[in-house]
Amino acid sequence: MLTAFARAFKTPDLRKKLLFTLGIIVLFRLGSHIPVPGVSYKNVQICVDQAGSSNSLFGLVNMFSGGALLQITIFALGIMPYITASIILQLLTVVIPKLENLKKEGQSGTAKITQYTRYLTVALAILQGTGLVATARTGALFQGCQVASQIVPNRSIFTTIVMVITMTAGTCVVMWLGELVTDRGIGNGMSILMFISIAAGFIGALWQIKLQGKIADGWVEFGVVILVGLAMVALVVFVEQAQRRIPVQYAKRMIGRRAYGGTSTYIPLKVNQAGVIPVIFASSLLYIPALIVQFSGSTAGWAVWIQKHFVKGDHPYYIAAYFLLIVFFAFFYVAISFNPEEVADNMKKYGGFIPGIRAGRPTAEYLSYVLNRITWPGSLYLGLIALVPTMALAGFGANQNFPFGGTSILIIVGVGLETVKQIESQLQQRNYEGFLR
Repeated sequence: MLTAFARAFKTPDLRKKLLFTLGIIVLFRLGSHIPVPGVSYKNVQICVDQAGSSNSLFGLVNMFSGGALLQITIFALGIMPYITASIILQLLTVVIPKLENLKKEGQSGTAKITQYTRYLTVALAILQGTGLVATARTGALFQGCQVASQIVPNRSIFTTIVMVITMTAGTCVVMWLGELVTDRGIGNGMSILMFISIAAGFIGALWQIKLQGKIADGWVEFGVVILVGLAMVALVVFVEQAQRRIPVQYAKRMIGRRAYGGTSTYIPLKVNQAGVIPVIFASSLLYIPALIVQFSGSTAGWAVWIQKHFVKGDHPYYIAAYFLLIVFFAFFYVAISFNPEEVADNMKKYGGFIPGIRAGRPTAEYLSYVLNRITWPGSLYLGLIALVPTMALAGFGANQNFPFGGTSILIIVGVGLETVKQIESQLQQRNYEGFLR
């Protein structure tokens, strides 16, 4: 990997793309430290220092924003509104026929869906920004902090509107920066910004474990966490690269005097076909009960039960619900993202068939059967990756959104692998010498 980066910097056009990407990353991190107008930066720092990593309710969103959410900066919402909008549009594509037709139109239809995603991102940013400002004004953002209610000193309507507009504009800027990286840089811009947001708190979280350690001044705990993290990274790389290759044979076709087809290829079905989305879905869904209790302020029996069982990530009820939701959403997302009937029809249209399987409906049934078989280990793997690091690192004082935790490690490894693959492929294109020398 280091060799690939060294060769990339020696290639002029690739060096420009890499430097452009690094420049965008610097701007993104700079915006994550500029506070929103109307916020008392001094009081925010006091509450952040007191809360530490105990604020698990907003921990996932704060992790995706690179710590900017709890700092209430102009990039406080980060990339989360765009991620949510993309997932919603992807789900609606299966439900709404118009969106499904747009998806089939090719590049023009994809451009339309991208435009709808941007509009929905702005709407979600306004909604989430309003919720964040309301939470900060009431002091619920940092429970237990003495100056939490003084984070927003001026509670006028004008100040609230300015804060919401600023955070919404910040989300639009983040979305624009991500698209710039995709067009003129290396890799997928949104994925790289998400990677940077998670990696921003990596060193601090590791050092916090060392400070909280008791054996050999914390160095033993620090070393154990590093070893566990490396083992989890190796496991994630191994499973993410695993795939079931279904062979496909294309029959020869005579068009005029020429014969076309007759080639052999395969359909790659990944073991983890759903990626990190089931983990995000499950985490978001489990935050809803705690949010309802926090905003309602109820002390009824159901509210006390939720606070006892579904706020801390190390409770058995929380762990069981988290694992079952991940398995469910893994099957759900695979079912809506991969259509065996559509794949079978396309194969039949172009004269393709799976050896030993008849074209048409038998092919669709076979693909569905194989997909269900490999989704089971994939979903169980996601559940274990999401829970094992959390349970193992809890004894070392790490919170459930620690960078070696489930969601973050899947994103970091996935984005890293894809970026390195893109750099390697572009290097191969530029260093190709041809058949004649």
